[in-house]
Amino acid sequence: MKKTLARWLDSDVGHSFRTSPMAMVAAAIAVVCVFCSLFAGWVAPHNPFDLATLELSDARLPPAWSAEGSRKYLLGTDDQGRDILSALIYGARISLVVGLASVLLSVVVGVALGLLAGFRGGWIDAVLMRLCDVMLSFPAILVALLIAGVGRALFPNAHESLAFGVLIFSISLTGWVQYARTVRGSTLVERNKEYVQAARVTGVAPLRIMRKHVLPNVMGPVMVLATIQVATAIITEATLSFLGVGAPPTSPSLGTLIRVGNDYLFSGEWWITVFPGLMLVLIALSVNLLGDWLRDALNPRLR
Repeated sequence: MKKTLARWLDSDVGHSFRTSPMAMVAAAIAVVCVFCSLFAGWVAPHNPFDLATLELSDARLPPAWSAEGSRKYLLGTDDQGRDILSALIYGARISLVVGLASVLLSVVVGVALGLLAGFRGGWIDAVLMRLCDVMLSFPAILVALLIAGVGRALFPNAHESLAFGVLIFSISLTGWVQYARTVRGSTLVERNKEYVQAARVTGVAPLRIMRKHVLPNVMGPVMVLATIQVATAIITEATLSFLGVGAPPTSPSLGTLIRVGNDYLFSGEWWITVFPGLMLVLIALSVNLLGDWLRDALNPRLR
């Protein structure tokens, strides 16, 4: 593990990372957010979703530095007496899981279809690209809103895992298109190069050529796009949760917390919605900065 890390730090990408303060700060923020989300049970000072520990008398307390605040709740409490800091940690875990899972599903589907369209060409390429054009003609948030709403209507009493599955599917339904078009364009270039022609002459099966030869050479742009799309997926999930068709109420994400706090924004309890909003911005900004750095690091012309 240490040798692998040392080799990576000595590589061009590692050197670019070590010489970019912005990338290092963004990576540190992302690592802290992911760590706190994964180990929320140990990091969070309270369990905000344990009803037995909630006290309604502590509802809508301001942050600890305010005159009416309590040291027990650093960032204050919401309308049900839940600790805002603990709710942010647990809510960020849900947002990150949904965002990463939806991007992973989009990458798998988009790369597979884009690789097939670019390598095979013909009617397969025409059909898949027209399908991409149709998907791009609909706003992504409206498609996700429609699918999530229909899923909630068909399965009103579904288990939380099924509700999260519908949410991930709704975000991925339009997310795969960008990967498919990106991989298809790169594959059109790669399939005419000498190493692909040599593999064909030696009798290598087309599926093996796509998987072993072409795929590794088209994954660079996909990695950059996936990094940036994680932030987009998290924001989309937060938007759906804000509109009431995202994460289940029993497992609220950052979007749900923002929606709940929005009802109290103009009544003086600003912390209920401001802190979840800042957390969402912080996660999305750090991921976007990492994506920008990765794009520059993998493209020598931009160094």
